[in-house]
Amino acid sequence: MASGRAALDSNPFDDPSVQSAMHGSLDDDLEAAPFDTDSLHGKGGLGYAETLDEDEEELYPTSTHGTAPAHAMREDDIARRERELAERERELDARTEHMRKFGRNNWPPFYPLVYHDIDAEIPPDAQETMRHIYYLWLLLTATLIWNVPTVIVMAISSVPNANFIGAIIYLVFIPPLSFMLWYRPVYNGLMKEHSLFYYVYFLFGGFHLLFSLYSVIGYASTGCAGLLSVISAFYNGKWVGGALAIVSSLGFVVQGAGNLWYYRIVRRCPNLPRSISTTKRVGRDTYPRGPHVCAGQGRACLARRTRLLVRVLLTGSLRGSRV
Repeated sequence: MASGRAALDSNPFDDPSVQSAMHGSLDDDLEAAPFDTDSLHGKGGLGYAETLDEDEEELYPTSTHGTAPAHAMREDDIARRERELAERERELDARTEHMRKFGRNNWPPFYPLVYHDIDAEIPPDAQETMRHIYYLWLLLTATLIWNVPTVIVMAISSVPNANFIGAIIYLVFIPPLSFMLWYRPVYNGLMKEHSLFYYVYFLFGGFHLLFSLYSVIGYASTGCAGLLSVISAFYNGKWVGGALAIVSSLGFVVQGAGNLWYYRIVRRCPNLPRSISTTKRVGRDTYPRGPHVCAGQGRACLARRTRLLVRVLLTGSLRGSRV
């Protein structure tokens, strides 16, 4: 017994039970199937093959189902950015071409002749008034356009004295003349606060109010489908021409009443020369602002203002001038 314990103390692996466990069934399994790992797993092995396979699947997934949506989103985002860049490039090219042909001018859109931007050029407290005056000018143009087929229909339906040639003449001349003679001056007056522009506006704006009254009355022989044209059409049983003439009459009435209203508002505007100080300093120059300032200066002031008025009507510029 003592000799056996001494042997175990010197080499504990000499125990027969340990030897049988180490070399018994495990060696038999390896000899029978040296490449079969299932027996190792069944015998309490570490299962390195399964662990490695699971780790590789996590680090290097063999399926692309999870990454496909993200990849598609990235491609869509890249395509969207490319479209935005192409659109900006087209806009820049169009703007460059516009500047080359027309400079800074942006109105009318089909063939720019002047620069027109109420938000950029008109003071904030006057933008609403200026925008409404612009809408009234557009209404005038639309009414004159509508007036042409109205008078033509009345002439075809034998309404007495219907003059479509006069309607065409109004359409050709009234919109551009009204824009240059009273709309543009009030626009420049509110923008630059210069007395001469107000003078021009009040002069030709007054003429336009007379033309509006003339159009509302609407003698058939004048080419304006106004109230008298409506009465004449219905009196002669021309219902279609009468209905069209009602629309024209309403257009003339609304734009005439609106222009009269804003004519009074502009005249009472606190930025008008009569309501503000009589001088305005620009750099080192001081020049009179109001019509009352010129009253006592005689013929020299009148001649100077006349020359300046002619210059504005011909060139639309006040550069280098003093009023």
